[in-house]
Amino acid sequence: MFSITTQTIQIVSLIVSALALGVAAWLYTWVKAQPSSNKRIAEIGEYIRQGANTFLKREYLVLARFTAIAAVLIAIFLPKPIWTGNNILDNILMAVAYVFGTVLSALAGKIGIQVATIANMKAAEAAQKGVKPSFMTGFRGGAVMGMAVVGTSLLGVTLIFMLIGDATALLGFSFGASSLALFAKAGGGIFTKTADIAADLVGKVELGMEEDDPRNPAVIADNVGDNVGDVAGMGADLFDSNVASMAAALVMATSLGGIQSKNVAMVFAYAALGLLASIIGVATARIGKNGDPNKALSSSTYVTTAVYAVLTALSTWLFGFEWRVWGATAVGLIVGTIIGITTDYFTNDAKPPVQAVANASKSGPAFTILSGFSYGLLSSLPALIGIAVTALISYSICNPLGEGYGMFGISMSALGMLSIVGMIISNDAYGPIVDNARGLAEMGGFGEKVIAIADELDSAGNTVKAVTKGFSISAAGLTVISLLGAFMSEVNVTAGELGIAGIDNFDIMNPTVFFGLIIGLAIPAVFSAMLMLGVDKNAQRMVEEIHRQFKAIPGLKEGKEGVKPDYDKCIDIATTGSLKELIPAGIVAIFSTVAVGLIGGVQAIGGFLTGNIASGLLLALLMSNAGGLWDNSKKFVEAGNCGGKGSVAHKAAVVGDTVGDPFKDTAGPSINTQITVVSLVASLLSGIFLLYSLF
Repeated sequence: MFSITTQTIQIVSLIVSALALGVAAWLYTWVKAQPSSNKRIAEIGEYIRQGANTFLKREYLVLARFTAIAAVLIAIFLPKPIWTGNNILDNILMAVAYVFGTVLSALAGKIGIQVATIANMKAAEAAQKGVKPSFMTGFRGGAVMGMAVVGTSLLGVTLIFMLIGDATALLGFSFGASSLALFAKAGGGIFTKTADIAADLVGKVELGMEEDDPRNPAVIADNVGDNVGDVAGMGADLFDSNVASMAAALVMATSLGGIQSKNVAMVFAYAALGLLASIIGVATARIGKNGDPNKALSSSTYVTTAVYAVLTALSTWLFGFEWRVWGATAVGLIVGTIIGITTDYFTNDAKPPVQAVANASKSGPAFTILSGFSYGLLSSLPALIGIAVTALISYSICNPLGEGYGMFGISMSALGMLSIVGMIISNDAYGPIVDNARGLAEMGGFGEKVIAIADELDSAGNTVKAVTKGFSISAAGLTVISLLGAFMSEVNVTAGELGIAGIDNFDIMNPTVFFGLIIGLAIPAVFSAMLMLGVDKNAQRMVEEIHRQFKAIPGLKEGKEGVKPDYDKCIDIATTGSLKELIPAGIVAIFSTVAVGLIGGVQAIGGFLTGNIASGLLLALLMSNAGGLWDNSKKFVEAGNCGGKGSVAHKAAVVGDTVGDPFKDTAGPSINTQITVVSLVASLLSGIFLLYSLF
């Protein structure tokens, strides 16, 4: 065994972060160097790039105002109100940490957009040469996002901890990342599904057009949406999850042994090794000339998982870390992989549930929705069992180490599940890149053979997106259970300073706890409804605009040469509508947390967080998996099954897909960010809730 200091491991973390950013830069250069010469592809790709960047700029301007207001409130109230006589520098540092978190989260989204809007064109042209070059271009484009997001998150957490030396400041940094992710995911999700639903309902269902027919005025907005929702939004979401899991673990590690303890060193060591394992996994990703994209994506994930397990075991042996804590981390890692496999079963078009829903579509859209929703409900059980079992086992493994170690074990299992997040993001960002590539191949007139290759890559992208969403939701579940422990730690520290009793648990027979529990149960449902109603309203506006253009522009419907739709008008409808709708849902979630805390105090907040976690996880898993299942059922029919394109089953499957769109890409993945945000708000305001409440 070797002796190693926490500071040394933090320096190693900075080096690994720099290595990841270097790999991201190299991959970006590689993708950019791939050949592209088709003028039509370049023209359409430029439309997509400009639309995505315009939306991102306008969204970030809105969020900058929210950030400025929140930073001022944090400087006044956190970690303690300035009128209580505490050191005002602590409040300023907390506000700075918060702003730093929002900036890095925004940067992650911007990097993703930058590479995705280049990689989509390169992957489309590479599809002319076969599956292998197109896959590698799409995957390496996604890997830029994976390396950049995890590299910046580890860099940010390490710098905040080293410079401020206070784990509580990390909660401010995490809240910055989470709040931006909440709005970015919600805004991007509303944008992308507004365009997707409108394009499908008018183009496919009404007029029998192909998926990406350039006559459809909403088709460019749909492709822009893939980038702002599935790239920028999901990047910010997983940046937030990774930061939150580290922050929760470090808050508890510090409370157990101080900022120089082995527990703190272990958190940084395991996080750095996770990023290193992802770098190795990305480097080993390969596919044969006629290989299966699904297998290639899965195998690189399994390589990353195995490498991480070996590296963490080796570091535990070398540096004398606690084996029980490694065991909790390994449990999270293993269960995360199992959850991915079960999600794949319910969303892969080669598996029975997707095919059963496709067959049900032959009897009309009602049966598509009934069967898909039912399978979505069923699919939530394995993941919820996985989360519950992981929390139980990791708590039991670490609890014998002493008071507080049980919750620390849960936080380390969350860290273990998110350890390979660099690879997960790489896989996730691959999805929208090849989705765009498929659209570009069709709009560029590359022919059926090339479109079939792009379709195969896109189908794998749909499956892997469903798997990564299930994975990220499950990881968020464990993270917020850890944040519940961090909330208790923060309350007990403040209680100790005031000389009053702290809290050990939350008794649901206590009416104050039960009050919070019931309110907490309702918030994810209200949050989801607000987002989906936003999609509904915007999609109706866009459908009207598409109808107007087909009537007002002569020759558009017939596809006369030189006649083009007004793509910009549809992009503007999606942008304006999503920016209008993204703030209210997030504000409701945050304000409800504050209201419950001021009414019922820390006991009510304990119940509120428990209810929010339980209902949030169920709804997120249901909607994410049902949406992915409906999407791939449509793809299964379009591949020539159950009557193929234009059949009754196809029209029904498209309706199912349009219902599933806001499920899987707007509300579902936004809920896990919502439960993280309210958990962080509760932890940050724990002292205020302890001192000031009605009951």
